[in-house]
Amino acid sequence: MLALILAGGEGSRLRLGEKALVMVHEQPMISWVLDAFAAADCEPLVITSHKTPFTRNWCRANGIDFLDTAGTGYVEDLTEAVEMTDEEGPLFTSAADIPCLTEDIIRRIRAAHAEHGLPACSAWVPVSRCEAYGMQPRYCETVCGVAATPCAVNILTGGLIGVAQEEFCLLLDEPGLAFNINTREELAVLEREFYAVRGL
Repeated sequence: MLALILAGGEGSRLRLGEKALVMVHEQPMISWVLDAFAAADCEPLVITSHKTPFTRNWCRANGIDFLDTAGTGYVEDLTEAVEMTDEEGPLFTSAADIPCLTEDIIRRIRAAHAEHGLPACSAWVPVSRCEAYGMQPRYCETVCGVAATPCAVNILTGGLIGVAQEEFCLLLDEPGLAFNINTREELAVLEREFYAVRGL
């Protein structure tokens, strides 16, 4: 399955340059995400923009497929990228700043999508799991009776991009999904907890 890794934003809140290339335990943040999708037998494709020229060059230097979009915004770039791929069936979408994503989590999301048969599947983590690490979720909904926040990894149907897609909301109480990195404080927590939450 194709996996679009969104890496076209400036990362202005983190203030460390292009966020996808911020180092996490001796690897750029995006490389952990790419490795997880590759291990789960997906085909990762990085989505860059004029705002992330170094990420584009990093992909080129490392033989990683990428597409350049207008850099208008996350949703707009995602829509543009899906249209550029001509993918009609299901595909993964993921942020580049979730370095604790693992092969197992990806396979569980794909299995849930297949089981429930809806056009889309979104992954959520309990807010309490995020707060336990001092992370501050910016959006919250109730999923399976639990206050939860989206994990920035989903499955969508390419042929339905641009319209609302009925989705199954999958609640995953996984420590690693608490880490969506937007600030230096969150990065510091990740550095401290990284090996524990990834089980390394």
